[in-house]
Amino acid sequence: MLGAAVTRPRLLPEAAVAVPAAALLVVTGALSLAAARSEAEKLLPVLGFLAAVLVLGRLCEDEGLFAAAGERLAQASGGRPGRLLAGVFWLSSVTTAVLSLDTTVVLLTPVVYETATRQRLAPKPHVYACGHLANSASLLLPVSNLTNLLAFAAAGVSLVKFGELMALPWVAAIAVEYVVFRRFFAADLAAAGQPDGERSPRSSEAGAVPLFPVVTVAATLAGFVAASLAGVSPAWAALGGACLLAGRRLVSGKATPVSLVRAAGVPFLLFVLGLGLVVTAVVANGLGGAVTGLLPGRSSLAALLAIAGIAAVLANLVNNLPAVLVLLPAVAGGPPGRVLAVLIGVNIGPNLTYAGSLATLLWRRLLRERDQEPDLGEFTRLGLLTVPAGLAAATVALWAALRVLGG
Repeated sequence: MLGAAVTRPRLLPEAAVAVPAAALLVVTGALSLAAARSEAEKLLPVLGFLAAVLVLGRLCEDEGLFAAAGERLAQASGGRPGRLLAGVFWLSSVTTAVLSLDTTVVLLTPVVYETATRQRLAPKPHVYACGHLANSASLLLPVSNLTNLLAFAAAGVSLVKFGELMALPWVAAIAVEYVVFRRFFAADLAAAGQPDGERSPRSSEAGAVPLFPVVTVAATLAGFVAASLAGVSPAWAALGGACLLAGRRLVSGKATPVSLVRAAGVPFLLFVLGLGLVVTAVVANGLGGAVTGLLPGRSSLAALLAIAGIAAVLANLVNNLPAVLVLLPAVAGGPPGRVLAVLIGVNIGPNLTYAGSLATLLWRRLLRERDQEPDLGEFTRLGLLTVPAGLAAATVALWAALRVLGG
């Protein structure tokens, strides 16, 4: 399944392998029908949320929100690559935290690439920032990453408490990335660009920030908090935001039911479902016990560092979504710090290899389409500088937050 996701055979979506693989495990008895049904029921709210967020992000792009953000980035940077990198870090971090890492990769990365090239700047530092922050800046909220949603259910904390505990690790991870990026890409950031004053063809009229999608996103965030306090799945809040934007575009004739279904990424959702079922079978047939034996049972700083490190290694071996599905049963039911340490590992760790997360694979394909395919050696060297330092800084920050806030 992971091989199909990496190579992406032409004309075949990931689900073309995932669904038959899951069915095969059920037919052969490696996964009982009851266990498959139970796992599917657990994943359905997650899949519903993911579909709604993908639609919401796509509609925000269609409304001109990201193009307007690109215009603001270009104006604020004034052709200075250092300023543009700082703006990209800010925008990517907020976009990832609020609208999920998929939005940063699929929608923001092309805008950042266009903004850099229009100013005649080397696009590499800026698009690399989008790829890295899609992973490492996805620590803050349950809605930032699919792995977060799974961990949120296992941590046993409220949405507000989750955000409080992960705020400091989120800042620490981003700070490490920024310091390393400034040094690693020093040569690219030394040459000033030449702003050409041209507007993006996708920017909104008069360069104004489109108000309706901004208000919709703000209302959706408020809905996430309200849903958490009410014990309701955040998928309903995401669905509400998506419906607001979808209704507006359907009425105006700028969207069709078919385009909305396409934006939801149904083949990708089926891939996630199939992956969940396959990992459930693998865990039940030996991997779960092997991993549980490796994890420390305490919540000391050393134990949290070990848990985060193991999670990062596993994410790079089998992808971060299967990794979190494997690890959560071993840490669930205990102190939430152990669950959150797993989250740090599976979110920051994937910046080390292409196969670490599906978001990184998608980011790589987007750059290849623009003749900017990242060099494997450079990608790995950058990962070796950011991942260990980011893991350590974020885990220490988590340990400090737990001591201050409790948990």
